[in-house]
Amino acid sequence: MLSFVIPAHNEEAQIGQCLRTVRASADAAGEPHEVIVVDDASTDRTDEIARSFGAAIVPVNLRKISAVRNAGARAAHGDVLIFVDADTLLPAATLKAALAALRQGAVGGGARLEMDQEAPLWGRTLAGFIAGTMRQFNLACGCFTFARRDAFEAVGGYDEQYYASEEIHLSFALQKHGRFVILPQSVITSSRKFQMYSGREFLKQFLDLAAGGLNSFKRRDVLSFWYGGRREPPQSNDQPSRPQAGGS
Repeated sequence: MLSFVIPAHNEEAQIGQCLRTVRASADAAGEPHEVIVVDDASTDRTDEIARSFGAAIVPVNLRKISAVRNAGARAAHGDVLIFVDADTLLPAATLKAALAALRQGAVGGGARLEMDQEAPLWGRTLAGFIAGTMRQFNLACGCFTFARRDAFEAVGGYDEQYYASEEIHLSFALQKHGRFVILPQSVITSSRKFQMYSGREFLKQFLDLAAGGLNSFKRRDVLSFWYGGRREPPQSNDQPSRPQAGGS
């Protein structure tokens, strides 16, 4: 069985489309599955919307993404764990490719990234550089990571020392455990940070991280992009105006 684990904090504007696409892609793959939303102290309609899509809800109050993902994994029943962020769409073709890679012996992996709408030029450049660097080092991006459950548990899951970069540490751990793949297929993730934060704010965040080194990722107070609470306003009918993920 496939277990989709979706961490969420105040994601009412995005989670409906994410869940709709996950369900459609899982149905297209013809695999039994469950969908788990780990609701991390949301104060909006995240829980209500997730329940309306038939997702199982794991309520937590952690505000640490590594621990939130692990909480979902502990609640999951499947032998394949698929972590999808609430602002990300998983096309059927990408899910099928991930399952094919696992059948061919991979222990886990990630995918390429597309953004859901036009971002500023500096944002597209920065996102392309980061995504390209991660592909070069065979690292999964946090918005979509998949793994065999036995491999995930063997490496200890996500390292809960970290408030961010947890997907990089998991990627390195799984690489040591077996074959880890980055699929040529893509997931579609939100460009909202490039809409909500200025280039100057991005620069300040990166300078703060560079000044503190690896230990910066162990401190929530210097990770405002991840924990600052800034969100886009909700849209009507729980259907964000984002492109549909398709493929077969």
